[in-house]
Amino acid sequence: MEENISEKRHATSKVVHSSEISKVPLEHFDAQLNENPQDCEISGKSFRNTSSSTHMKEKPYACNVCSKAFCWRNVLKTHLRIHKKEKPYVCKVCSQAFTQNGSLKIHLRIHTKEKPYVCEVCSQAFTQSGSLKSHLLIHSKEKPYACEICNKRFYRRSKLTEHLRVHTKEKPYGCDVCSKTFTQRGHLKSHFLTHSKEKHYVCNVCGKAFTLITDLKRHSLLIHTEERPHVCEVCSKTFARSGDLKSHLLTHSKEKPHTCEVCSKTFSLSGHLKYHLLTHSKEKPHACEVCNKAFYYKSSLKSHLLTHSKEKPHICEICGKAFTERGKLIIHLRVHTKEKPYSCDVCSKAFSESCNLKRHLRIHS
Repeated sequence: MEENISEKRHATSKVVHSSEISKVPLEHFDAQLNENPQDCEISGKSFRNTSSSTHMKEKPYACNVCSKAFCWRNVLKTHLRIHKKEKPYVCKVCSQAFTQNGSLKIHLRIHTKEKPYVCEVCSQAFTQSGSLKSHLLIHSKEKPYACEICNKRFYRRSKLTEHLRVHTKEKPYGCDVCSKTFTQRGHLKSHFLTHSKEKHYVCNVCGKAFTLITDLKRHSLLIHTEERPHVCEVCSKTFARSGDLKSHLLTHSKEKPHTCEVCSKTFSLSGHLKYHLLTHSKEKPHACEVCNKAFYYKSSLKSHLLTHSKEKPHICEICGKAFTERGKLIIHLRVHTKEKPYSCDVCSKAFSESCNLKRHLRIHS
């Protein structure tokens, strides 16, 4: 068998060397495709062209745009669609287009809700086999890929690659519409949907539609579900999502690792820094269509729009008072619970709202 493999490697190398790939015309590959079927001496499978390149790791078909090489010509042809911007496979439900038929099939599961790949440990289901493989690493607790800069570990090499961009500040994925750049392809895909204004994800309870499935999940947790399983061990505050608890814990640690390069103000979360930077640019991209008032943040615009609709969806179960924002209802509830989570480090006086604590601190300064 070893002798056959060696001979096969030698025979394959005669077809094309890596240094000669760019010189080989596509007509040569067409001729190969029309040859009679051959049996692979290694696996026994029958193919139209030599199958041994798969086993030998030979990649004779190279892209003349980016030099990426492939074992098979049909894979190269599919790859070339990326450069040509060709997307021949179109979803009949939402018109989203894809370069590969396989990508379209996977996409259709969003509409059909089909999740054929099921975890045998926890029964969680997935639309793609790759997602299941990644999920299984969670149960094994194995994180083989470590960042050499901060030692953070990851389940997958691709996640490590994405993480490294935090350190390098590299954002290779750019939006063709507004030129905004992203560290991850998935973030760019999600961003594209904000331009299309399409909202395919609809809440089963209230009918509200969302552009992203993550927004729908967040909505369901915060609005329709009373369950808040994540509890802060310091102040007993509860949260619907683990990520919200992690962010909250930074308020207790007083750690503020994110610094504004303009005014040196520090923040516990990178998101807060991003919002803060808008105050320096004076840019207010979110404008009200009713009165033209503009806001730094989309959330501020949403809250403002409720003043026009007079809608107050958040109601106190104790006294019946209604509020436009959930946050204002939470602050109001402290009137009934007598909770004062914000305390002064100097004199220990406590307050129900952070703004009252900030005002009080001026006395000591």
